[in-house]
Amino acid sequence: CGIDIVKDAFRWAHEADPKARLFLTDYDVEGVNPKSDAYLALVKDLLAEGVPVHGFGIQAHLDNREGAPGSVQANLQRFADLGLDVAVTELDVKVPLPMAIPSQASLRRQADVYGSVLDACLRVSRCTSFTVWGFTDRYSWVPEYRPGYGSATLMTAEYEAKPALNTSVDRLKQGRR
Repeated sequence: CGIDIVKDAFRWAHEADPKARLFLTDYDVEGVNPKSDAYLALVKDLLAEGVPVHGFGIQAHLDNREGAPGSVQANLQRFADLGLDVAVTELDVKVPLPMAIPSQASLRRQADVYGSVLDACLRVSRCTSFTVWGFTDRYSWVPEYRPGYGSATLMTAEYEAKPALNTSVDRLKQGRR
């Protein structure tokens, strides 16, 4: 169907509910990279044609060893500079599990990754939402789809807070900087 179906989908959604905030969101676009560059070009074209696009979201399914790209804030900002709201629409940070329970060092690194993405959002005034992808490891999608990984959420399977939850709460208490 090509690009016209994207344009039509946004226009039809806007016609159905003119008050709805319409976002493009995808995975592997958390940093500045070829895929997010392509989305930036697409959004510019859509806006130039008057297509009702109101925001851009990143689905960040990260790894505690690799962390978040250093360009998350810059990427969010460049979409915000187009007049769009931006959001973290999904975030989890998987941990390699050579054993059943992750080490404290792995959990601290995970907390750093959650914190860095949340900081990036808080530093962009048009970042309107920060959503984690699951809150307890009991129901996380990661072990089933990423064998050898797990512990990706803010709470253990027993609903105990991990350092990532505490870091996230602390960052939110600090607010925008």
